[in-house]
Amino acid sequence: MKSTIAKALFNSHSYAEYRKIVTDLLLEGKSTGNEQSESLTNYSKLNEARMNRLEKTMKVSDEVASELENLKHNYIWLVISEGWCGDAAQILPIINKMALASHKKIDLRIVFRDENEALMNQYLTNGGRAIPKVIVICKETGIARADWGPRPKGASELMTNYKKEFGVIDEKIKTDLQLWYLADKGLSTQNELMEIMRLLEIRE
Repeated sequence: MKSTIAKALFNSHSYAEYRKIVTDLLLEGKSTGNEQSESLTNYSKLNEARMNRLEKTMKVSDEVASELENLKHNYIWLVISEGWCGDAAQILPIINKMALASHKKIDLRIVFRDENEALMNQYLTNGGRAIPKVIVICKETGIARADWGPRPKGASELMTNYKKEFGVIDEKIKTDLQLWYLADKGLSTQNELMEIMRLLEIRE
């Protein structure tokens, strides 16, 4: 196991622990991460409410749940995140439900981006520190076999096309992105991650 991944796993949190850290910081008027600002704290508050809602409404499809339960190997999904990240708020609840549906075949662990700079630098997206990032690790060997993120293909295309046309990422596209996630109901995230898992099961 690479030392950066081993170190990150040592400092990682369960989904429940991650949620509690974000909530406790909000009670102090803070967000996670090195940078503190009113806007980041406000995003964190919004994400808190969003995740609470998604935990109640998100569902893993029967087909995906069956595949997860029947995985031949055991895996760790190590996710790089921060409480203020809008994409993470949309994606983490469904990833958690997928891990639960796997009946312990997948162990979900979460780390904060700014506390794990070396790890983040190994999983950049177009040179940027975009999150969330899911690193799929084979539990038996400790080897990272794949990664996914920071968002599903449809959401990425929405952002790319908007930036190409208008040259900025503004509040309008952020709202449009959240509406995309709302309509998608976590299905794209499930399908894309399962595509990765199917390939790994064949290779392992």
